[in-house]
Amino acid sequence: MTDYAFYLLLGAGAGAIIAALGLGLVVTYQGSGIVNFAYGGMATWVAYVYADLRQGAYPFPIPGLPARYHFGDDAGFPLALALSLLTAAVLGLAVYVLVFRPLRKAPSLAKVVASIGLVIVFMALVAERYKDSRMLRVGGILPREPVTIADDLTVPRDGLWLALIVVLIAAVLWVGSRFTRVGLVTRAAAENEKGAVLLGFSPDLLAGLSFVVASVLGGLIAILAAPMIQLSESIYTFGFFIAALGAALIGRFRNIWPTVITGLLIGMVQSSFTKMQGDFDWFPDYGAREGLPFLVIIIAMVVLGERLPDRGAANEWRLPAVPEAKVTWASVVVPTAAAVAGLVLLGPLWRGAVMTTVIAVVLALSLVVVTGFGGQTSLAQMAFAGVAGFTLSKLATNWGVPFPIAPVLAAALATLFGVVVGLPALRVRGTSLAIVTLAGSVAITEFVFKNPTFVGDASTGGAKVPNPKLGPWDFGLVLGTKSSRPVFGIFLVVVALVLCLGVANLRRSATGRRMLAIRSNERAASSIGIDVARGKILMFAIASFIAGVGGCLIAYRFGSVSDLSYGTIASLTALAVAYLGGITSVSGAVTAGVMTTSGVAFFAMSQWFDALGSWEVLIGGVLLIVTAVKNPEGIAGAVRKQAAQRRARVAIASPVVAAR
Repeated sequence: MTDYAFYLLLGAGAGAIIAALGLGLVVTYQGSGIVNFAYGGMATWVAYVYADLRQGAYPFPIPGLPARYHFGDDAGFPLALALSLLTAAVLGLAVYVLVFRPLRKAPSLAKVVASIGLVIVFMALVAERYKDSRMLRVGGILPREPVTIADDLTVPRDGLWLALIVVLIAAVLWVGSRFTRVGLVTRAAAENEKGAVLLGFSPDLLAGLSFVVASVLGGLIAILAAPMIQLSESIYTFGFFIAALGAALIGRFRNIWPTVITGLLIGMVQSSFTKMQGDFDWFPDYGAREGLPFLVIIIAMVVLGERLPDRGAANEWRLPAVPEAKVTWASVVVPTAAAVAGLVLLGPLWRGAVMTTVIAVVLALSLVVVTGFGGQTSLAQMAFAGVAGFTLSKLATNWGVPFPIAPVLAAALATLFGVVVGLPALRVRGTSLAIVTLAGSVAITEFVFKNPTFVGDASTGGAKVPNPKLGPWDFGLVLGTKSSRPVFGIFLVVVALVLCLGVANLRRSATGRRMLAIRSNERAASSIGIDVARGKILMFAIASFIAGVGGCLIAYRFGSVSDLSYGTIASLTALAVAYLGGITSVSGAVTAGVMTTSGVAFFAMSQWFDALGSWEVLIGGVLLIVTAVKNPEGIAGAVRKQAAQRRARVAIASPVVAAR
């Protein structure tokens, strides 16, 4: 038992990080009603700022400015901490004022997408500014000398110190929320924002203050914890953040002490898993740590029926409009002919960009079905694609299942995973569903995609996938000495065209109309005889099958599968690109494919502007945020809106001209 007590206490530091991030989420939600998925990314940037200052430099995250301002020497702990926390405060205020304040009355989907854009931006900033030192070790801050608790129980004390600091911060926040004017007003606004406005309090001021306090809190804990871990762009962004979401959910994004206690327990239990892996053969070697927060989230949302508390806010914007699906010869032939011409006539690099675009169209179609038609926010589509990709490798390589049976079976298994992960949609939707699917995506990534049983030896490049062959015809990208064959690209175009026509027909069918009714108002849909539960499961099933097909196409293109192709970042990027193009229509999916990273548009700009290449991910994140704020219907929706306005002006002007 002493060994287990050692591992439990050793996990106090990780539990403190989770509890602190959970506290930040609670503070942010209480003040603004927003679940900031970029909170971990903001804390990560502050920690890197501190690390840079201890090396005698301050980073500038704006393209065109010097990468760093050099002090010439270590800034020292007091100055580095002060400048880092000041950066955190300014960052929190800027994120609210520039991104979330314009979205105060927006639907949850727009806020989730804006958060994802911020995640992409912060990760791109770290990747660009710290190309040579993204994995950092920071010098010690808290005392680390071992402390003996019992005769045979000695643990480092820095984790215990960090846990004590988090508990003290929680106590200060609890006292402030109960006995100070600002805290009482914030709690009142969380219950009834309209009432706070009538009493003369500004919701904008309260929300901005909550973002500043949460950002400083997250930055402080990220700095203090940095010496205990290896700092990377994803450690706070996803590693601890998913668990923090589970802790905040147990606290219902409202209660401080349940959040802190749950966060500490998650970290300590995750640490004990290390001991259990060595003691029990049945205990999984991969995915258990990441699966625990997912289990906590499922219990909080589904079993206990807990969901995010509502706020008495002003009227919300509507979800992006779903246009009619008009299939014409021009809408089919023109993009298809353009893609085939690019594959046949252009060079290998352009050919690769076209292939990336076509695959991105397929992945965006899955989000058009589940999010555009169904209104269900899914952050796990690339995880379903990965399930299909790894299954395809096993079916085709180990068991000799031929094409096209292997990819169909692989997509069918992805459908099953999609239905299972989508079951919480029967109880929750919006931001709550986004939290569940994000946690599910991380759990699948860690348990499956990083497990050598499924991936194989990482040194060999992942699990192999043979070329798609149908009788004597080989559609593969590489054949002998022939690489980047146009026939593979044409194969991709055919698959994408079939799926585009299928989704367009789904929009016009009775099933599509039932999906739109569920999206608009579940109670009203149920009152007219629509089976809402069956409709939601069908949405996830169709979307997961399409994502599975996209995962198979990715596997065929690279000839192997690995977690790098289907990770959590890929899921977030897929939703980001789909929303950027227009998440409610097939034309939006095509636009998303063109705009995807390494797709036709970005490749063309990188050819015309040499400096774009290293910043294209950052530019994509910024474009996503701007789109979420300015035009929730995406690029394709903006084009349709402008065309409709022109037609309306012409229609109004025509009778006047005739009268004259």
